[in-house]
Amino acid sequence: MTRRARVIGAGMAGLSAAVELARGGFAVSISEGAAQAGGRCRSYHDPQLGRVIDNGNHLVLSGNDGVAQFLATIGASDRLAGPDSAEFDFADRRTGERWSFRPNDGRLPWWIFSKTRRVPGTTARDYLRLAALTSGKRGQTVADRIETRGVLWERLLEPVLLAALNTAPADGDATLTAAIINQTLGRGGKAMKPRIAEPTLAAAFVDPATEWLAAHGASLALGHRLRAIGFDSDCVTTLDFGNGAEPVAPDEAVILAVPAWIAESLVPDLTVPDDHRAIVNAHFAFTPPPGTPPMVGVIGGTAEWIFAFPDRLSVTVSGADRLIDADRAELAAAFWADIAAIHKLPPELPRWQIVKEKRATFAATPAQERRRPPASTRWRNLFLAGDWTQTGLPATIEGALRSGVTAARLAQSARLV
Repeated sequence: MTRRARVIGAGMAGLSAAVELARGGFAVSISEGAAQAGGRCRSYHDPQLGRVIDNGNHLVLSGNDGVAQFLATIGASDRLAGPDSAEFDFADRRTGERWSFRPNDGRLPWWIFSKTRRVPGTTARDYLRLAALTSGKRGQTVADRIETRGVLWERLLEPVLLAALNTAPADGDATLTAAIINQTLGRGGKAMKPRIAEPTLAAAFVDPATEWLAAHGASLALGHRLRAIGFDSDCVTTLDFGNGAEPVAPDEAVILAVPAWIAESLVPDLTVPDDHRAIVNAHFAFTPPPGTPPMVGVIGGTAEWIFAFPDRLSVTVSGADRLIDADRAELAAAFWADIAAIHKLPPELPRWQIVKEKRATFAATPAQERRRPPASTRWRNLFLAGDWTQTGLPATIEGALRSGVTAARLAQSARLV
């Protein structure tokens, strides 16, 4: 007899859970409150720019095993673009200096002895101190592990960790930081190759997933928001999408893959992260000249990362709460000033769009890490998925995809009847 499962939410975590369940032979139905799948990893046609853009520039790395497995399953392994080796370009807006950080492929980090591969102004001894970041105790911050100042911090660690944690790096949880380093740089440059969805997030992650799921018999209902969950003893018994309670069969699993604050409103006594950080993105309708680097980290500017796509230039700023209430036109002008200076482009502002995500991720602090729930719940047929659950990683695509797999595997092994 075919087992059934309902997945609530079609963001990265929900799609991942649905794919894993369908792989296991489950009959899967997916409900998504929004008008499109993808959650915070969405693409849309922007009339102001006259082209399709992503809501944000979501970088993944070649060492993200969850990403690799998900894309391989849905037949989209070719939808990520990036260099053949680990290389990160940086530019200092204040001094005009340019450099590249280029770790070697192998685990033995001989690159720290090469002036052309490490950050200018640093020595090999500086990098040896990073060993303190490969571990951490519960409750510790990054500042508890290493000194958060100096050239290496300002020119590499702070911008990279800010992008990964979406939280002021010094305040970031040490265990999450250790997980990032151990699963990427700790495995050598071969795990550090930057990868960007091409041509869009939807084309890489969302559309192939929904097409694969449809081909495997899964149903997807968009604009179908869950309003309430009914419980009886140790089971979820009903789901209410606004037209009355629908029964949940005794042998049917439910995976709740919605934002933390929505899950908290639906599940009694659920503790979730409640402190969030913003991300601000800007997109400019300007075709980059040939040879423009695909990604540049900006030191000392308003922009933090500049991304070059075939038909546009984009900016991302993490931990951007300070910019959420800023005037959009002023932000666009400041971002373009950075782009124009770094890429030597005309100062005239092209058509632009600003995308602000006020609650982009939970704050990756020790206090918030303690509030992340496991995938299992006290109800034997209810499981949680989302980058805000206990993934061992900060709020990333990799963490979201892993959470979906975890929830799906718990559902597959659960004895529901």
